[in-house]
Amino acid sequence: MAVIVRAGAAPLWWPGLLAAAIGALVPGFTGRRIGLLSGAALFLITAAVVALVRSRRYAELAGGATRAGRSDFLQDRAVTVRNWRRGHRWWLLGAFLVAVASAVLLPGAGGMVLAGAGAGLWIKAVRIGRREQRDDALYWVRTDWVERGRPAGKQVKGYRSTGPVAGDAAPGGARRRR
Repeated sequence: MAVIVRAGAAPLWWPGLLAAAIGALVPGFTGRRIGLLSGAALFLITAAVVALVRSRRYAELAGGATRAGRSDFLQDRAVTVRNWRRGHRWWLLGAFLVAVASAVLLPGAGGMVLAGAGAGLWIKAVRIGRREQRDDALYWVRTDWVERGRPAGKQVKGYRSTGPVAGDAAPGGARRRR
């Protein structure tokens, strides 16, 4: 489950930093200083909002997690990341282009918002990982319940749990070290 959350962090973080760097090269209508300072503030706000949104729903679903059965299909980490990124590639490209184009008004601010969203997703995955370590379990979402990459969407009725050594993901969705 944390893998789905973490899957969007890097594709938002790196293009966001690139868009901010490109935006810093453009003087814009407001000037570089105002654009980059407002971008830094928007980065912090966006990261906080993304990290905190739906946190109660995640905790509620994790609290009611049931043990994964033999009939549950647990998807590989690489497949989950690939499916998420393929499903969102046009949204990511569009967000990058909007962030670069926003440099005309506020240089670097759009890229910082994009990078803030990636940082917020990474923080959320780390919080989920801490809960997984505390509960000594990995949380999974049934693949048929995940609608468009939302691990806490309306179709998700509950999480499945396994032991901390199951699968190929570490707590928090990172790659398991072998």
